[in-house]
Amino acid sequence: MDTDKKAQIQAHARAIAALLYEETDPDQVKTLAGIEASVRGHLLEHVSPEIGDFLSKQVAAQRAGESGTLTVSSDD
Repeated sequence: MDTDKKAQIQAHARAIAALLYEETDPDQVKTLAGIEASVRGHLLEHVSPEIGDFLSKQVAAQRAGESGTLTVSSDD
Protein backbone atom coordinates (compact mmCIF):
# COMPACT_ATOMS: atom_id res chain seq x y z
CA MET A 1 0.00 0.00 0.00
CA ASP A 2 1.39 3.40 -0.88
CA THR A 3 2.04 6.16 1.64
CA ASP A 4 -0.87 8.33 0.51
CA LYS A 5 -3.39 5.52 0.99
CA LYS A 6 -1.98 4.73 4.43
CA ALA A 7 -2.31 8.39 5.41
CA GLN A 8 -5.92 8.46 4.19
CA ILE A 9 -6.76 5.32 6.16
CA GLN A 10 -5.19 6.78 9.30
CA ALA A 11 -7.12 10.03 8.92
CA HIS A 12 -10.43 8.24 8.35
CA ALA A 13 -9.77 5.78 11.18
CA ARG A 14 -9.09 8.62 13.59
CA ALA A 15 -12.29 10.38 12.52
CA ILE A 16 -14.27 7.14 13.03
CA ALA A 17 -12.58 6.62 16.40
CA ALA A 18 -13.59 10.11 17.51
CA LEU A 19 -17.21 9.49 16.52
CA LEU A 20 -17.32 6.11 18.25
CA TYR A 21 -15.63 7.49 21.36
CA GLU A 22 -18.55 9.89 21.76
CA GLU A 23 -20.87 6.86 21.81
CA THR A 24 -18.79 4.88 24.30
CA ASP A 25 -19.65 4.58 27.98
CA PRO A 26 -16.88 6.46 29.86
CA ASP A 27 -16.66 3.67 32.43
CA GLN A 28 -15.87 1.20 29.67
CA VAL A 29 -12.61 2.91 28.70
CA LYS A 30 -11.07 2.93 32.17
CA THR A 31 -9.32 -0.40 31.69
CA LEU A 32 -7.48 -2.06 28.84
CA ALA A 33 -10.03 -4.88 28.84
CA GLY A 34 -12.86 -2.36 28.64
CA ILE A 35 -11.19 -0.52 25.77
CA GLU A 36 -10.65 -3.79 23.93
CA ALA A 37 -14.29 -4.82 24.40
CA SER A 38 -15.49 -1.39 23.32
CA VAL A 39 -13.34 -1.37 20.19
CA ARG A 40 -14.41 -4.91 19.27
CA GLY A 41 -18.06 -4.07 19.81
CA HIS A 42 -17.90 -0.90 17.71
CA LEU A 43 -16.03 -2.69 14.93
CA LEU A 44 -18.52 -5.54 14.82
CA GLU A 45 -21.59 -3.35 15.07
CA HIS A 46 -20.68 -0.36 12.93
CA VAL A 47 -17.48 -0.65 10.92
CA SER A 48 -17.35 -4.23 9.64
CA PRO A 49 -20.91 -4.25 8.25
CA GLU A 50 -20.17 -1.08 6.26
CA ILE A 51 -16.97 -2.53 4.83
CA GLY A 52 -18.71 -5.81 4.02
CA ASP A 53 -21.60 -4.01 2.34
CA PHE A 54 -19.19 -1.91 0.27
CA LEU A 55 -17.17 -4.93 -0.84
CA SER A 56 -20.23 -6.99 -1.72
CA LYS A 57 -21.58 -4.12 -3.84
CA GLN A 58 -18.23 -3.89 -5.63
CA VAL A 59 -18.33 -7.61 -6.44
CA ALA A 60 -21.95 -7.36 -7.60
CA ALA A 61 -21.07 -4.44 -9.87
CA GLN A 62 -18.14 -6.37 -11.33
CA ARG A 63 -20.32 -9.40 -11.97
CA ALA A 64 -23.01 -7.26 -13.59
CA GLY A 65 -20.38 -5.74 -15.85
CA GLU A 66 -19.01 -9.16 -16.76
CA SER A 67 -22.44 -10.59 -17.55
CA GLY A 68 -23.11 -7.66 -19.86
CA THR A 69 -20.20 -8.56 -22.12
CA LEU A 70 -20.22 -11.27 -24.74
CA THR A 71 -17.41 -13.76 -25.06
CA VAL A 72 -16.56 -14.56 -28.65
CA SER A 73 -14.83 -17.80 -29.48
CA SER A 74 -12.61 -18.15 -32.54
CA ASP A 75 -12.88 -21.93 -32.84
CA ASP A 76 -12.88 -22.56 -36.59
